[in-house]
Amino acid sequence: MLAAILFDLDGTIVNTDPIHYQAWQQMLSRYSIEIDETFYKSRISGRLNPEIIKDILPELSSAEGIKFADEKEALFRQLAAYLQPLSGFSELIAWTEAYELKRALVTNAPRLNAEFMLETLGITDAFDKIILADDCLAGKPDPAPYQAALSELEIQAEMAIALEDSPSGIRAAVAAGISTVGIASTHDPRVLQEVGAFMAIPDFTDLQLWGLLNSLIKPDLSVIRNL
Repeated sequence: MLAAILFDLDGTIVNTDPIHYQAWQQMLSRYSIEIDETFYKSRISGRLNPEIIKDILPELSSAEGIKFADEKEALFRQLAAYLQPLSGFSELIAWTEAYELKRALVTNAPRLNAEFMLETLGITDAFDKIILADDCLAGKPDPAPYQAALSELEIQAEMAIALEDSPSGIRAAVAAGISTVGIASTHDPRVLQEVGAFMAIPDFTDLQLWGLLNSLIKPDLSVIRNL
């Protein structure tokens, strides 16, 4: 039986990619680097800042890279004052409460960003556990954050569903053995399914999602095992 839903944050609960894209454009323009959406999706979206900076700005020292990342995230928070969750999110949280399901947030977002977004969205108390990549041995696409979530919630992988918007996040959840729904807020649904999502939906109002969830609250583990 379904016992928990594990949520990514950026791009899943709230579509922050346009704001991150704008912040990266402004920051990289300092180095005369112009980026488009294709570049952003292939080289930046879903990755950790140290990896991105090492890839795009290899000339920066470790200290310079940290300073760049801190400034970029401060700019993001400055630009992201009016965030709104994806449609259907509050209804999904209410549904999990009605069926007494556990909820965990599993995110690569830096701590300050995660705290800022949760407060801005008014959902700081919506999760039983908050798992940050900063607190794990590795971030997504490594399965470590999702493995930590399962351990913290004291459940097995087959008792959970993960909701993820990025290829790296989907790879992480699937590698942890968790059936994963792709949220196509930032990437093509086909891309999300190609990397392991068994379903891709635009937001939390999608009837496919609700049909799935309502089927999984029945005491029939064969449904989730066969996903």
